[in-house]
Amino acid sequence: MSTFSTFRFASKRAIVRVDFNVPLDKQSNKVLDDKRILAAIPTLKHILNAGGSVVLLSHFGRPKNGPEPQYSLLQIKDKISEVLKVPVQFAADCIGQESMQLSAALKPGQVLLLENIRFYKEESQGDMAFAEKLAKHGDCYVNDAFGAAHRSHASTTQIANFFPDAKMAGLLMQAEIENAQKVLHTAKKPFTAIVGGAKISDKVLIVEHLLNIADHIIIGGGMAYTFFKAMGGQIGNSLCEDDRLETCKDILQRAAAIGVQIHLPQDAIVADQFSQNANTRIDDSNLIENNWMGLDIGPMACASFKQVILKSKTILWNGPMGVFEMPAFEQGTKTIAQAVAQATKFGAFSLIGGGDSAAAIQQFDLSNQVSYVSTGGGALLEYFEGKTLPGIAALSN
Repeated sequence: MSTFSTFRFASKRAIVRVDFNVPLDKQSNKVLDDKRILAAIPTLKHILNAGGSVVLLSHFGRPKNGPEPQYSLLQIKDKISEVLKVPVQFAADCIGQESMQLSAALKPGQVLLLENIRFYKEESQGDMAFAEKLAKHGDCYVNDAFGAAHRSHASTTQIANFFPDAKMAGLLMQAEIENAQKVLHTAKKPFTAIVGGAKISDKVLIVEHLLNIADHIIIGGGMAYTFFKAMGGQIGNSLCEDDRLETCKDILQRAAAIGVQIHLPQDAIVADQFSQNANTRIDDSNLIENNWMGLDIGPMACASFKQVILKSKTILWNGPMGVFEMPAFEQGTKTIAQAVAQATKFGAFSLIGGGDSAAAIQQFDLSNQVSYVSTGGGALLEYFEGKTLPGIAALSN
């Protein structure tokens, strides 16, 4: 693997795998959130300033049947150009003759965006022949798409085979890895992991791995109610995965045995339907009546969780405390976000784990008050589960 900071990009065409899978307004097709584009700018600027040119590869959405207009990267070309402050050319195909001609003609300082690589099923299949065609667009390969690093796709993994001496991680990828490793391997104590979201099945592996390194694990969101039911609680119509009850019991037993404190929400904001306009009240989380469901953590849980967070020196947060997209059920997640920001101000290192957590920290305008906000939800999860991410491994093989 080459080193990005020392690689000589002068007169080289750099293929840069980015994650520009950004949300669009359905009416205007304008980019609603450009943070993934902004995150890649330092890498792109470095290459251009060093006298190289850039060929951008990205996926966009989940097209099922080849090219689909609503998944065309043409919709974000102008936003990339605006943020990068450089004109961006566009190729209406990623491996067609036109795209090859455009990339071959690139001059230093120029940028070419190729059409959505997922318009070809060979991308997600990790097809080597497809990867070889993509590789013809450049002289070196830079992977800066941490959000797709857990996918063994042609553009994230196989393409690296064609650049044995010229493949490297971009600045964003490096920052993601460094910040994750800071939590995994050099976390200052006490280390608190905050894990939320709907299902324990989505987070069981990360919770099990965190048992080995965390001092405190705060559990919120829908997944908390499977724990309460496992302990014999009454959870009404709250989310529950009955096939994970034994898993929850095992996690609680293991945590107790090794001295890791599991914090579950004492109380909950419960509703009589899944709606912003539902009737609500506060119940103990293990005493929720039938026909009521927990949609946020309650005030006692907010207060106790905040106390734990403010005493922490390292904080990992992955997953909301409730249905924060609805104002009626945002307070728990907002309280956690504010507490993490406050702890960071007091000197704690805080890593926000992408996905809904990143959306929440941005919704509450606290992105600049935490240590690092990851661009990779699923990728960061798998990294903390102890898995080898194929997109990273491919750069060193």
